[in-house]
Amino acid sequence: MSEFEGRLLTVLDTALEAAFSHVRHGGDHETRKLIAARLADAARSGITALDELTSLGRRALVDLQNRSSA
Repeated sequence: MSEFEGRLLTVLDTALEAAFSHVRHGGDHETRKLIAARLADAARSGITALDELTSLGRRALVDLQNRSSA
């Protein structure tokens, strides 16, 4: 059984999709996995609002992209 259920699982999935909405082909599996883990950590810490999780996911993706291009 999933740690997250119902509405929160839907919010996490929506935030992940939104974070990758501008990425060609939805991004690669490893990057999506890393961002999903960050979103899950945020949810565990009490951040459950869609807008907050979406912003967090987008910032995390930008951070990863900046690190890989440096």
